[in-house]
Amino acid sequence: MRIKYSVARHKRKKRIFKLTKGYYGNKKNRLRMATQQLKKSLVHSYVGRKDKKGDFRSLWITRINAAAREEGVAYGRFMNGLKKAKVNLNRKMLSEIAVNDPGSFKALVELSKKALTASA
Repeated sequence: MRIKYSVARHKRKKRIFKLTKGYYGNKKNRLRMATQQLKKSLVHSYVGRKDKKGDFRSLWITRINAAAREEGVAYGRFMNGLKKAKVNLNRKMLSEIAVNDPGSFKALVELSKKALTASA
């Protein structure tokens, strides 16, 4: 008896076309083009998820540095002072404090400066 692959083939094609919905040109409706573009897109999405973490970290560091320099201390010295003062706040939270609550950030800078002068 001859076996036809129509059901399995339609299911596979449907899955690929569903994932490539919204792509430009033939990449959304020609199977070979859609499959190639889908593979490439999935690779880039994986790499992008990894890159995003580093991008956000650099954004937080930039924000902290800008806020710390307004208070008269560089980022590296500020972080070193916080470490010596045993303040365990991550960069994301420090960035949020710097943006949304400048008064609290100023208190953290003073604490950092005090810890630096005490250790020197």
